[in-house]
Amino acid sequence: MSLSVRESRTVRFVFLGAAGVGKTALITRFLHDRFDTKYTRTVEELHALEYDTDGAKVRIEILDTSGSYAFPAMRALCIRTGDAFALVYAADEPDSLEEVQRLREEILEMKGEKFTGITVIENKADGDCRSRQATAEVMRTVEEDWNAGFVKTSARTGENVAAVFRDLLQQVQLPSRISPALRRRTQTMAIEAAGARKKPPMKRNSSCILS
Repeated sequence: MSLSVRESRTVRFVFLGAAGVGKTALITRFLHDRFDTKYTRTVEELHALEYDTDGAKVRIEILDTSGSYAFPAMRALCIRTGDAFALVYAADEPDSLEEVQRLREEILEMKGEKFTGITVIENKADGDCRSRQATAEVMRTVEEDWNAGFVKTSARTGENVAAVFRDLLQQVQLPSRISPALRRRTQTMAIEAAGARKKPPMKRNSSCILS
């Protein structure tokens, strides 16, 4: 999969994974450099920010999805509109890795077997719940068999969070220079599932520029 700046001014990163693995926490840590200890279930949120590359501005969209997948058509739309995917599992939840495997199969079914725009993330790596050997085995499978990226992270401490977005940028062949100290406005929108209760519009939040 290849996407050049000349072909599109917008790219979308989609975060997928089981509920509670830390998808929202990773995005919040990257965009706002904070960690919220209280878990709040995500419906879906779309964050938009600017990426500066060689004088041109590219719109980066980060789609934070629900882990419950109550609406299969909604999940399929997320996959169909995504350019690169962050598949997140938690080091302390072995079953969440199985969900990553299933999601990868669904992505390849829709995008084609040769699609490579996937980064697998082991989050909550600050604990002692998963052995280094187990992590190494997953990384070997992801990088050698799946031909995908692998990043071990902790949203709580911030470890390697920026590396996730560097890898996603590389997946879409954009320069992976990240300057989180620079801030500009970004738009955050709640995306409602069919039949779900409507929420009031979310306020705009400060976010990073990628440069």
